[in-house]
Amino acid sequence: MGKVTPFLMFQDGKAEEAMNYYTSLIEDSQITRITRYGANEPGEEGTVMQAVFTLKGQEFMCIDSNINHQFSFTPSFSIYVTCDTEEELDNLYQKLNEGGQALMPLDDYGTASIR
Repeated sequence: MGKVTPFLMFQDGKAEEAMNYYTSLIEDSQITRITRYGANEPGEEGTVMQAVFTLKGQEFMCIDSNINHQFSFTPSFSIYVTCDTEEELDNLYQKLNEGGQALMPLDDYGTASIR
């Protein structure tokens, strides 16, 4: 298994604003990568398809969701896990669902493939 990264999802183009705010408050923090939606892509052009930033060395990922949700931001966050194989992913997904509920089933969501 690869690394595990906290993952924040924004709507209404607020991801970059949030990253700038967080990194301005905490020293030794920076935005390390931003990939933006381009013309004719599923998200609004110029918004954050996927970004990585660090706060005192802790890496975070974030996106501007291109899916319309009933919320703009939630104080909870996801954990983005990089698996090496489909089998590893399926096994982890099954174990996490035991006694729980999948809020995002395994699927290809464009920018954040959960599969």
